[in-house]
Amino acid sequence: MIVAKGLRYTHPGTPAGTSPALDGAEFSVPPGALLCLCGVNGSGKSTLLQLLAGLLRADTGTLEVAGHRCPGAEAALRRHAALVLQDADMQMLGATVAEDLLLIAPPAHTPQGVAALAAAREAAGRFGLAAHWDSPVHTLSYGQKRKLCLAAALLAAPGLLLLDEPFSGLDHPAALELRDILARNRAAGLTQVVSVHELEPVVDMADLMLVLDGGRQVLFGPPAAVLDRVRAHGVRPPCSWTARREIVPYE
Repeated sequence: MIVAKGLRYTHPGTPAGTSPALDGAEFSVPPGALLCLCGVNGSGKSTLLQLLAGLLRADTGTLEVAGHRCPGAEAALRRHAALVLQDADMQMLGATVAEDLLLIAPPAHTPQGVAALAAAREAAGRFGLAAHWDSPVHTLSYGQKRKLCLAAALLAAPGLLLLDEPFSGLDHPAALELRDILARNRAAGLTQVVSVHELEPVVDMADLMLVLDGGRQVLFGPPAAVLDRVRAHGVRPPCSWTARREIVPYE
């Protein structure tokens, strides 16, 4: 599904002599897998997500996602992947929940528009937003805004879902809800890349982990093969791993 070889990217305007935002990432992710992407702030996680979403073009190296090979196929990659940002306010474009979910829907009077409306209402119900269908988006809670962005992304039926710090700022019930969504996506065969600072909410669901440090890929593999070495790169291993060398479900 995803094959990256020597990915390197430097943001425009970066002073000469400054390290690239991403420098030489090489990894592969099979279809339907969940990749846990972790590292401290400024490690390159968001840059990698934007490359995977087709929003940036690598300076060197190659990236292949579901047969779309970049550089060169960024437009196709943008149609294939959905990126959900950490800041929901930067992603919501509709004035109300309904409008945000129907932004890319065909005209309402067409058969396709009728089907799109039904799908949007079903998504609102599935994400606990049905009662807020006509609510202005600015009246939603932080967690509800995040769910709206995720619902809108999934309505586009992406082949790759990219989540940038989705657990950040969520209370415990909301984190459990998000885990349930990730589990359902996985059961449906959707490939997912989840960027996190804290591993506990997602590491037990991850098939693979990729750790970035200063823009460089420093660790990659199944969680059990990686967790002993994450602390050296500013990432705290789960308490269960530190105490008993176990990966337990988040509860």
